[in-house]
Amino acid sequence: MDRVVIIDYGMGNLRSVQKAFEFLGADAVICPDGSRIDSADLLVLPGVGEFGAAMRELDCRNLIEPLRAYAAAGRKLLGICLGMQLVMEESEESPGVRGLGVFKGTVKRFPRSREYPVPQIGWNTVRYAEMNTQLFRDIPQESYFYFVHSYYVSPTDSRISAGVTDYGMKYTSILAKDNIVAAQFHPEKSQKPGLRLLKNILEM
Repeated sequence: MDRVVIIDYGMGNLRSVQKAFEFLGADAVICPDGSRIDSADLLVLPGVGEFGAAMRELDCRNLIEPLRAYAAAGRKLLGICLGMQLVMEESEESPGVRGLGVFKGTVKRFPRSREYPVPQIGWNTVRYAEMNTQLFRDIPQESYFYFVHSYYVSPTDSRISAGVTDYGMKYTSILAKDNIVAAQFHPEKSQKPGLRLLKNILEM
């Protein structure tokens, strides 16, 4: 049975993530510190809220360096929503605050638009790159996933952009490289496609 460790730093709907992995047969535990990181087959960094506040909470719990070390060791890491943004270097939401820096790039705010209100809340599609067929196995192109966010990631290396979404502009909605996957949408709230994506990540 896969051990999924979900990092609790006070900013996320942790129980819904835990329930999704339990439904898939994983042993999913919520951890407010670094004590169980080394036991993880998959480490999950969820989150809802502000970039700077999240990094401060991770720092207060002495989680920043353990998270960086875990990712650098080639072990499986999944970032969800704010967790996706935290793996980047910086964010326009919190100038001067350094992110985890797992991936090079920044987090940007959606431009103001009457047609596309910010935050984006609700269902939208993801078009994934054909090279990511293992990650998206048994998930049709343009499947709908559930989003809630005002900022989007802009990676320096476009090759790690595993999927894109259109919200008045095309932006990266999922990142993937080696052992690390990060999704701007909430797979745990995205019904069948979301559960299938989590299952694929467990089986990678």
